[in-house]
Amino acid sequence: MAAGPQLNDVMETAAPVSELRVVLLWNNWSERRMVESFILGVTGLKAEPSDCCFRVREQLGENEILLINSPDVMSSNISEQKLREHVVETCVRLSDPGPHVFLLVLQPEDFTENHRKRLCRVLQLFSDQSFEHSLILMLTPKGEERLDYMESYENHPPLKDMIEKCAGRFLWHKNLERSQLLTRMFQIVKENNGEYVSCDLYVDASPNVHWSLKNTETRTVVSDPGKWDV
Repeated sequence: MAAGPQLNDVMETAAPVSELRVVLLWNNWSERRMVESFILGVTGLKAEPSDCCFRVREQLGENEILLINSPDVMSSNISEQKLREHVVETCVRLSDPGPHVFLLVLQPEDFTENHRKRLCRVLQLFSDQSFEHSLILMLTPKGEERLDYMESYENHPPLKDMIEKCAGRFLWHKNLERSQLLTRMFQIVKENNGEYVSCDLYVDASPNVHWSLKNTETRTVVSDPGKWDV
């Protein structure tokens, strides 16, 4: 497989933002944590399920990437009110003034029509603009041995509809290089003219709104772009 771009090349063509703010959504905690480690190029992040949001800031040359890893939102047992109060509001606060990209981590063989409706509703709770800033990252199907599995899953109705909703923006995690994922996220920022999602909760915010950050974790990771060669 041809080598992907080096991180230095990614940063040279990066969108004109000093901080790229990314919210990770969907799938289970351990798989989102795996994707977080993949983006950061680190190991040892705890994979135990968490009911809080985690914010990680990484220095990439003169730019920064801010990752917000949300709690699980798949369960239909979580009411919309709880989603808004405990997930959406916290993610909005941690990504202040608003996220540039929603990275949707999907396990294709488990993604149902109910999941699609749920995920669409979660994105709408952030803003109707969310779909224009969303990128689907599809994980390798568990136990899949066929070499041609990608096309069959891409045509699976719930996934196909979700891909169309996100204007065809999706990547497969299999054989994906870190710099390729970063490049695609920066491209999304460029496609949106450097604008971030203006979340409805900011518009509705008032002095009576209190953001609770006691259940969040903030970590800082510093990367040397010269060591990100692939």
